[in-house]
Amino acid sequence: MLPRRSLKWPILLGIGMIALLAVLAVSWVLSAVFGALGDRAYAPLHWTLLSIGATFIVLLLAGTIVYLVLSVKAINLTQRQSNFIDSVTHELKSPLASMKLCLQTLSRRQVSSEARDDFVHIMLDDIERLDRLTNQLLDAGRLNAARAAGEAEEVALDGLLAECADAVCRRYRLPPETVRLDVHPCSVLAAPIELDVVFRNLLDNAVKYAGEEPWVDVSLHCGPDGWVTARIADNGCGIPQPLRRAIFGRFVRLGSELEREKPGTGLGLFIAQTAVKRLRGRIRMRSRDPEPGTVFEVQIPTGR
Repeated sequence: MLPRRSLKWPILLGIGMIALLAVLAVSWVLSAVFGALGDRAYAPLHWTLLSIGATFIVLLLAGTIVYLVLSVKAINLTQRQSNFIDSVTHELKSPLASMKLCLQTLSRRQVSSEARDDFVHIMLDDIERLDRLTNQLLDAGRLNAARAAGEAEEVALDGLLAECADAVCRRYRLPPETVRLDVHPCSVLAAPIELDVVFRNLLDNAVKYAGEEPWVDVSLHCGPDGWVTARIADNGCGIPQPLRRAIFGRFVRLGSELEREKPGTGLGLFIAQTAVKRLRGRIRMRSRDPEPGTVFEVQIPTGR
């Protein structure tokens, strides 16, 4: 979901800056008048007005800086909204056009049973793609809601990672050994849906952007300090250092949205980071130097 920002504070800030400017102008005029009179009786008032004017100048500078920050955030939000519209439009249009073509072919021509089965499989894949898009949008909205009481339970992370890896491999029609697991029995006290959202999105991202012969290494270790650490490494091209913080933003995807080969909305990593924060954990990204690829490291407290 697109973030809803209130206009209350920018409007109040603008009104406050206008009022400060008006008071500052009046103070300067009065200070100039009293200074021109040259009467010592007006000297204290003259310096008082100068002090007030100097204070208001500082406040105006501070207000200008805050307003500039708000303007930059508004511009970034507009860019993300444009990116979101482009990506979602593409994600909706492609499978719908594919299903329309399949249905038109089936309705207008006599095709063999093998060809009919192929068309059915294509349409099922398109429906699955639309279902993933809908689920991602719902996840992004649900993670902004307050957590209900009693959602946390004991979850075996090793089993959850194995299930997520199997689901992602089946989604991309890859052999199960594409995701290589090195996991030790670990359990945490958390909401299962949030853990599933984290690792399903990270594994999906790793497999999607892996190399031509994709492989993903997953490790899981439970430390003595009460933290569980999971690392997900792929053999893709990696992400440049200056863009590593930006990729966790909402609707952020690298490159031009209209020139992509990989489907997606730019929500996966944002959803994963938001869910990790709700779990009171940490997530970071680093390179697989000197080899190409990306490593995502997730640390989650066991909660016990």
